[in-house]
Amino acid sequence: MNELSVSRPNNLDAYWMPYSDNRYFKANPRMLARAEGMHYYTPEGKEILDGTAGLWCCNAGHGRREIKEAIQKQAAILDYAPTFQLGHPIAFEAASRIAEMTPEGMDKVFFTNSGSESADTALKIALAYHRARGESGRVRLIGRERGYHGVGFGGMSVGGIGGNRKQFGALLPYVDHLPHTHGLAENVFARGLPEHGAHLADALENLVALHGAETIAAVMVEPVAGSTGVLVPPVGYLERLREICTKHGILLIFDEVITGFGRLGTNFGAERLGVTPDIMTMAKGLTNAAVPMGAVAVRNAVYDAVVDGAPAGIELFHGYTYSGHPLAAAAAIATLELHRAEDLPGRARAIEPYWQEAAHSLRGLPNVIDIRDCGLIAGIELAPRPGKPTQRALDIFRRCFDEGVLVRVTGDIVALSPPLIIEKPHVDRLIGTLADAIRAEAA
Repeated sequence: MNELSVSRPNNLDAYWMPYSDNRYFKANPRMLARAEGMHYYTPEGKEILDGTAGLWCCNAGHGRREIKEAIQKQAAILDYAPTFQLGHPIAFEAASRIAEMTPEGMDKVFFTNSGSESADTALKIALAYHRARGESGRVRLIGRERGYHGVGFGGMSVGGIGGNRKQFGALLPYVDHLPHTHGLAENVFARGLPEHGAHLADALENLVALHGAETIAAVMVEPVAGSTGVLVPPVGYLERLREICTKHGILLIFDEVITGFGRLGTNFGAERLGVTPDIMTMAKGLTNAAVPMGAVAVRNAVYDAVVDGAPAGIELFHGYTYSGHPLAAAAAIATLELHRAEDLPGRARAIEPYWQEAAHSLRGLPNVIDIRDCGLIAGIELAPRPGKPTQRALDIFRRCFDEGVLVRVTGDIVALSPPLIIEKPHVDRLIGTLADAIRAEAA
C-alpha cells in the first residue's frame, strides 16, 4: 500500500478546476489523497469505494505495482525523447501491443495524450485520407446529438452536448448531427442493448441526401455513450450505420475512449458489438490513467492511402510534443500486460450478470425513471427536481461520497463504471449506498 503522507492543501485559490462548480467546491471541498485497489482515501484516511474507475479509466484498479515500477524504470532510462523525425524503442513496442488487441486489419497506431486529442486526430486523419484519394471535397463531419468526444474544437463540434458548446460560439463549420438513440418509450428499463431504434441510423441517409455523399468525410459515434448518461445502442443500429457509411464511402469512427480495454467485457466495444470501424480512438484505460496517453488506430488502408499517397517528406502534418512519451508508453505496456495476464475483460464478463441484476434492483425507488446497462456500465436516470435540474443527482453524489462511495453524475443521471477488478461485495456496497442516497433525496 502507498503509505505516502499527503496533507490537506492550505490554499485552494490557485487551481481552476475542470468541469467543476469551483465556488461550491472551495467552500465544501471533498478531497482524495491516495488510492489502492478498489478504493480512494481522503486526507483523513477515510475509505471511498470507487464506483467510477476514477473517470472511466482505472480499469485495473488503483496503485498497481506493475505499472508504477514500469514508469519508475523507464524514467531512469529515458525520461523524454522527441518523436518528430526520431524514435525511441518503447513507443514502437507500445503501438505493437495495441495493434495486437485492435480488430483485424487495424494495425496502425498514432499516439496522442488524451481522448480529446484522439478525437481531433481522428477527424484530421479522416480529412487527410479523402484528400489523399483525390476527394478533397469531403470536408463535412457528422456527429450525434448527446455525443461526447472531448473538449478540443473538433471533438466538441462533432459532439452533441449543448452545455459543452454554448459558451464557445460557432465552433467548426461543415458539421451536422444524427439524432441520439435515447428516449424511445419501448426501451425504458431495457437490459443490455435495447430492442428498438435501429431505424435511427437511417438519418444518415437523410444527411447524405441533404449534403451529398461526396461532401461527407466521416461519422463519429461512441459505441456506448458514457458522459451523456449511458446511452446504449439499439440492436442493429451500429450495423446499419456501418452499412450506410460503406455504401457512400464515408469513414466510420468509433470513439472507444470509455468502451476500450475491457469495459464491455472485450478488448474494445467494436468486438462486443460486432461492428468494425475505419478509425478508432482510445485513451483512459490505455495506461490505467497512471500517465496521460491516448491513441488512434486506423485501418491499414487508411494509413496506406495517407502515407503512400503523399509526396516525399512528411505525410501527415499533425502531432504532439508528447506523442508516444516514454513514460506513457511504459505505463501502457505494463497496463496491457495486466489486462492480458489477469484477463480483465473476462472478469468483466463473468460479473456482468450480477452487476446488471444489482443495477436494475434500483427500479421502483423514488424518482428512478430509467436504468440502462452494458458491460460494466450502468446509468440510473432520475426525475429532476421541479425548477432545479441536476440538483437531485448532485445531492445524491455528495451524499454517496460522504457515506464512502464515489459515483458520477451527468445531468440527472447517475453513471457507474467501476474498476474491472470489482467483486460481488463491492457491487453490493456500491448499489446499496446509492439506493439509500436515492431514498434520502426523494423529496
